[in-house]
Order: sequence, then structure tokens, then C-alpha cells
Amino acid sequence: MNGVWGVARHSSRHPEAPARAGVSKDARTVDEAFRRHGTEALATLIRLVGDFDLAEEGLQEAFAAAAVAWRDAPPANPRAWLITVGRRRALDQLRRRIAFRARQDQLEAEAEIEHQAAPEDVDEAAAAFGDDDLLRLVFTCCHPALSLEAQVALTLRTVCSLSTAQVARAFLVSEETMAQRLVRAKAKIRAAGIPYRTPPRELLDERIQGVLAVIYLVFTEAYAGDPRQSLAAEAIGLARRLAALLPGRGAVQGLLALMLLHEARRPARWNAAGDLVLLEDQDRALWDAGMIAEGLALVEPALKAQTPPSPYAVQAAIAALHGQARTAAETDWRQIVSLYAVLMRLSPSPVIELNHAAALAMVDGPAAGLRMVEALTARGSLAGYDALPATRADLLRRLGRAGDARTAYEEALRLARHDPERRFFRRRLAELEAR
Repeated sequence: MNGVWGVARHSSRHPEAPARAGVSKDARTVDEAFRRHGTEALATLIRLVGDFDLAEEGLQEAFAAAAVAWRDAPPANPRAWLITVGRRRALDQLRRRIAFRARQDQLEAEAEIEHQAAPEDVDEAAAAFGDDDLLRLVFTCCHPALSLEAQVALTLRTVCSLSTAQVARAFLVSEETMAQRLVRAKAKIRAAGIPYRTPPRELLDERIQGVLAVIYLVFTEAYAGDPRQSLAAEAIGLARRLAALLPGRGAVQGLLALMLLHEARRPARWNAAGDLVLLEDQDRALWDAGMIAEGLALVEPALKAQTPPSPYAVQAAIAALHGQARTAAETDWRQIVSLYAVLMRLSPSPVIELNHAAALAMVDGPAAGLRMVEALTARGSLAGYDALPATRADLLRRLGRAGDARTAYEEALRLARHDPERRFFRRRLAELEAR
């Protein structure tokens, strides 16, 4: 991820947050239960009832019931209570469907749910991880039989607790369009018989990579261009959950460290007007020191967890070098260039090669970086990617080739997807015109 882009916002609630009539202690109790147990309870209900929509409806009704039932005293185990009541309400929904449609397959579904073990009181520490039901849900949402777009949308809606309207805004589509996409994705899960379980051991590592790719896409893409509306918090929260559920996995630790170290720079990445501030110009006193410390602590274990290291761990090591530099001048660019060379061997891609070129320019000068960028441009592998002409323009500007730089900035402006980027390129063009 380019060090210039990316910001954060906290998630909203899901399936539909329990209504709060005022701010009474009862409402706060239900609201706290929603924040602490909502996602895990939904994950367990999906396993028990075998249907996303039934589980969501059952949980929503369970929270409505809790607003009344918990007035005298909340239960000792709110999560188990919610799952038990939600399961009963889902069964009621199914019975109503059966009475209306009289379908044999739904009778069989009811029998299957009845045979599922209802949750008993469970240890709160175990409940915090949803008895692995959350992990099952993550792997179901990120199943390779679904399109990448559907995987991201389902993950945001079901695991990250965003409303349908919020997911729609992330994809820049109407709420109705997104609702239809989610319905189709859930129907695909039912029709294809996608199992609600973690993959077998021999496929686990491969499937984890798919889950991590979805999380990173959420972090880097959704609302990346608006400092007020990012999904970084959702992505980081999901990575933290995975790290707790799958401890000691270098790829998971590496991705979490990478996102934390990038997100720590968010307060300095945008000025008061919402314009981009380049890494070398940022006020590092504004960086989140706690987030940097958390990310740094994960980098070494991530690098040592497997041989060769995960590409996410190597990217995190690069971000760590930026995070440790007290000033831009103190950045260890030679080490960064070396790490990019390692990354190119582990996971070669045109984007990594472009970042490698930018780092090389900081060590051997802009001409050296430009040669790599020109080779990338000639291959056409990054056609349509605004960071390519933007990097080329910066190197040409540093070499004093104002005319060529202006042409490259104009191309970057044409390709830019977000207003902050467009304003940045216009500022650069104005600076060149003023020379």
C-alpha cells in the first residue's frame, strides 16, 4: 500500500442495531451486549440454522426481546441468552414459512435445526472467540466460489457489522443494488452448498491467503480517498480477530502489523482541508505512537513464523522502517530497497516493482528510479493505474524535466479516482506552471 493513501473510521452496528429509547441503563446494557457479542452470536446462529437471513432475523428479534427481558437484570451469559432466543425466533420464522408454503424441504430444515445443539453457559474467554463460529463465518464469506466483490460485501455486512447502506456507500452503489448483490451472494452459498466450516487442514493455508486478500482489499480500497470515511478500522479489527483465532501465523501477524503501521500515520496524512500530505512532509508528532508500537511488536514474530517469510511480513518490515525514523532524513532507504528486492522474489508484481523503483530513487537518485519506471511503462502492465504516472512525474520533476513532468501529472490527474488525489496533482501542476 502506498504510504500516501489510507485513513480510518469506526464501524457501525449490525444486523440492525437495537433501538435505544433514551440512554437508560437498560438500553446501555443491551447496546453493550450488541457491541461485545453481536457478531459472534450471529456467526453461531448461522451455523445452527444454516441460513444467513434466518439467523439475522432471529438475532434482531432476540435483541428486541432483550430490551424488555433484561430490565430487571441481564443474564449471566448474554451471548448464550441471545443465541438461545435467536435460535427459537429463527425456528418460529421457519414455522411461519412452513405454514404459509407447506414445503417439505423447510420441514426437513426445521428438524435439522432442532437437532443442532443449543448453546449452554460457556466460559466468557471462550465465548470471546465465538467458539470458532466466527472463523467459520469468515471462511464462508470469503469462499473462492464467490466473486471477490461478493466476498468483500458479505464480509463487510456480516463480519464487520456494517449496514447494507454503509456497504453500498463503500462500493459507490445504491442501497437497493447492494441489497440485491447480498441476496444473490447468500443464494449462491445455499445453491452451491458452500459448507459453513473452516477448510480442512490441507487447504487451510491456501484459504487463509484468500481471506487476508479480502481484508487487505477492504483496508486499501473502500473509501480510500476520503479521510472521513475509511474502512481501515473494520479491516484491522478483523485481522485482530484472525490473529487471536489463528495464533502464530506469519501472514496474519504480518498483515495486521502492516495495516497498523500504515494506519498510525493517518492523523498526519491529511491537512485540515482534507488534502494529502506526502510522507516526507508529515508532522511525525501526529503519528499514533501506540499503534506503531503494536505494529512493531508484531513484525519480528511475523518474519520468523515461517520460511520464507510471508510477503505481508516483509511489507510490514518496510513500513516499520518508516515508522521508526524520527525524521524523513533518517529513513533507512538502503534497507527498504533490500526488502523490496526480497519482496520481488517472494511475490513479484508490477505494483511492488513500482514501489521498489521509488525507493531506489531515494538511494541512487531519481534517474535510477526513472529507468525502472520507464521499463514498467513500456510493458503496459500498470496501464490505468494513477500511481504509475504520478511516480514518473515526481521523478521527472526532481530531474528538472518540467515539461515531461507536466504531461505525466496530467495523466495522473486524468486517472485519479478520488478528490484528494486530484487536488494534489493540480497543486503540482500549478507549481510547475509557476516556475
